[in-house]
Amino acid sequence: MSRLDQISAAVLEEARMSMPRLERQPFERRAMKSGILTGLTWMVAILGSIPLFSVIYMLAIKGGARLDLEALTALPPAGFETGGGFGNAIVGTLVMVGIGGITSIPIGILAAVYLAVLGPYSKLAGISRFVAKTLTGFPSILAGVFTYAILVINFGYSALAGGVSLAVLMLPTIVLAAEEAMKQVPQRMTDAAFGIGCTRTQVIWKVVLPTGLPGILTGVMLAVAGAAGESAPLLFTALFSNYYLSGLTEPTASLSILIYNFSAMPFENQIQLAWAASLVLVLIVLVFNILARLFGRPKV
Repeated sequence: MSRLDQISAAVLEEARMSMPRLERQPFERRAMKSGILTGLTWMVAILGSIPLFSVIYMLAIKGGARLDLEALTALPPAGFETGGGFGNAIVGTLVMVGIGGITSIPIGILAAVYLAVLGPYSKLAGISRFVAKTLTGFPSILAGVFTYAILVINFGYSALAGGVSLAVLMLPTIVLAAEEAMKQVPQRMTDAAFGIGCTRTQVIWKVVLPTGLPGILTGVMLAVAGAAGESAPLLFTALFSNYYLSGLTEPTASLSILIYNFSAMPFENQIQLAWAASLVLVLIVLVFNILARLFGRPKV
């Protein structure tokens, strides 16, 4: 090795020795602080999940024992009867959530298009955002009272009125989620579309909506999941029925109201059906939440 190589090696070794060590030291102040905070975070997360998993466990044990084909298809039993089920409540819940979705999804997406693309800085857009954010904390029972005053007083209790009350609750979630999804569309994509001569309508239909679709669907699924578990609005609008739905203008059953009614009865059969209906309702909400996560997952 030449003299020059020896000097270069010595300089490199000295520089390496003088560099700060990047290995994590377990008893360093910042490392200890990070470890303590991480442990506290895990502890709080575990404590917070205990009620959730305990409820799921109780539903799986008590509701699963009563869940069978008869429970999913039969009509609710009378007080002293045994057997029966809540098939009409499942149908009623799905129908009213469907009505709510058909009513609120088009309106919510059109409103989001205006807020995100057409007039994002207008005075109307600012007022609309404020109203939508306020409605996200709107007590659900007030949505039922509002629909009761508009529809029920004039036309009576019905599945249609129940669906409209759910639409009122779903609308702000859809609007805010869809607006945020459309804002995430890269500006260069819309600029490129305008640059090649596309009209504003073509940009919305061909660029903004397809690109923001995963986020829009996530908001829709979360809104649907939230509406499926509502009970207070349906007390004022759909009431309840012991029969299968035969028309949208008549009272109809729902899982949440059936659970409310049966859980207060002194009959063991009804209480068991309430547990089984609770399990089915949780599974329906879980499915919609899983779909929301799948639709909202970024494409790789």
